[in-house]
Amino acid sequence: MNYLAVLGRQPEISLAELESLFDEVEQKSREIAFFKTELGIVPSLDRLGGSLKLARKLEKNISPEEYLKSLPEGKITLGLSDYTHAKYSSRDIKNISQNGIKIKKALKESGRSLRLLPNTTPVISTAAAHHNGLGRSPRKVELIKYQNDWFVSLGAQNITAYKERDQARPMRDAKVGMLPPKLAQILINLCGNLDQNSTVLDPFCGTGVVLQEALLMGYNVYGTDKDERMVEYTKKNLAWLSEKHQLNQEIMVEQGDATTHKWKQPIGAVASEIYLGPPMSTPPADIKLKTVKQECGAVLTDFLKNLKAEISPDTPITLAIPAWRRLDGHFERLKTVDEIEKLGYNVINKSRDGLLYARENQVVAREIIVLRKK
Repeated sequence: MNYLAVLGRQPEISLAELESLFDEVEQKSREIAFFKTELGIVPSLDRLGGSLKLARKLEKNISPEEYLKSLPEGKITLGLSDYTHAKYSSRDIKNISQNGIKIKKALKESGRSLRLLPNTTPVISTAAAHHNGLGRSPRKVELIKYQNDWFVSLGAQNITAYKERDQARPMRDAKVGMLPPKLAQILINLCGNLDQNSTVLDPFCGTGVVLQEALLMGYNVYGTDKDERMVEYTKKNLAWLSEKHQLNQEIMVEQGDATTHKWKQPIGAVASEIYLGPPMSTPPADIKLKTVKQECGAVLTDFLKNLKAEISPDTPITLAIPAWRRLDGHFERLKTVDEIEKLGYNVINKSRDGLLYARENQVVAREIIVLRKK
């Protein structure tokens, strides 16, 4: 089956996530990628952190009007988006609006009632698509056009659920950093398609964000942190999540320093954000950055040396490690590929020259690295 993904704010990361899970991924533009899945497998947007929308291709020779007429009885809510042009003009807005008028007229003539969402741009925003439930029920539809093909949306990113999981957890601590749930999903997905009974290990679990997303994906989870307070925070957050969503997978959380700890087996995958150093609001001076890099580098090096004896060569590992924005806007990395490979690992994503997760003007960014033990 052919699918379309609307890529997120950092398309390189979105694309890498898709490539880890699906077949024949092809980037068509900055915003759009196509991919395929095995017959009968429908991708779930709720487990993808990097894609804003997913859509399946309309069957050949089926027009948008014919598809809408085939839907169950009742009023249809319709949004139309055209992602053909990265830079759009007033003509593009006019064209998509005319398409909407044409479709609405055809539906009215067949006796169907349709509410058409207005277009102020050629695309319905992710927020508007989500809040109108487009793609989430049979008669709430977003039709997406790319060049000459039409796709039916499977939904838009559930920003409400992300906000709830991030802010409604009983235990939060801004001082240890706030890992976004979307990034946690990406870290897990970059490990690839795991067996459903796999155990995902987070050796720097903090308040448990990676573990909560792994639980929601159906995996067993195992978290450790050297800070006893973080261990208690994680236990309470995972208990809250399990009760709220009626989850029954195995949960194990214990105190342990990731540079020396011996983890229980089996470990199916490792997904984690390591120590990022102190928060920074301005680019650091050279002497300060040198000290912070040495501290963070020592943690990463000692952790990877310790982990090597704890996992098998086929165990996928995805880590978020720190990178720092300099005054010229460029980022200084923590480790080079050569330094990491000398520790006994292959860097799987090195051809992409690093995947940086950073917001505008953010000083401490996260570089995502995907590893396998040699």
